[in-house]
Amino acid sequence: MNKIGLLGGLSWVSTAEYYQRLNMLMQDKLGGVTSARIVLESVNRQDYVDAVIQQEDENAACEIILDACRNLENAGAKFIVISCNDVHRFVPDIAPKIGIPFLHIAEVTALAISKQGIKTVGLLGVMKTMEGVFYPEILAKYGIETIIPNQIDKNYIHDRIYDELVMNKFSDCTKKGYNDVIERLHIAGAEGVVLGCTEIPLLLKPEEIKIPSFATTELHCIATVNQSIT
Repeated sequence: MNKIGLLGGLSWVSTAEYYQRLNMLMQDKLGGVTSARIVLESVNRQDYVDAVIQQEDENAACEIILDACRNLENAGAKFIVISCNDVHRFVPDIAPKIGIPFLHIAEVTALAISKQGIKTVGLLGVMKTMEGVFYPEILAKYGIETIIPNQIDKNYIHDRIYDELVMNKFSDCTKKGYNDVIERLHIAGAEGVVLGCTEIPLLLKPEEIKIPSFATTELHCIATVNQSIT
């Protein structure tokens, strides 16, 4: 079993879900009382948020992530799993500076969408994810078009993540608000929706969404287990 390098803390809420799902999936896969070999580097989210939001310094934020990745490599991890969607925007800059690969969340998500034959998806996440290029570019490689919410809806999705979801707060009101945004994306042409923040699947389950949804946390965890035992 290859040791998994899990970069967490962004937030602790989704990191806990990753740890639980990775171990549950590994036990299902290999049986007995098997658990996953994981080394966890949990960064201080406050430092990261200060760099991104307060200082508006992407280089400083990238350095935080790079340092964490080096620690995972030094701890013997064979590959890196970032338990946060938007942090993947730093992968192109960080990958050449470390000696182990990343398992990219957008790649495994794009593959899952492609297998269902869906060609257009809505994208939910924090602002850096919805307005960034890494999801649209990777999805486009699989022939998938990305639709993002309008500005009002983007603000709503982003704010609820920062003010509620990463604080482990999940309400029926926010669930309804997210479903309303998804409905508008569907009207705009989205055949499915990417839950592109690792806390969103903790709020919304597939059966609560009217169109096919892609929970990035679960897809990432499944791919991680498969890569660990390959």
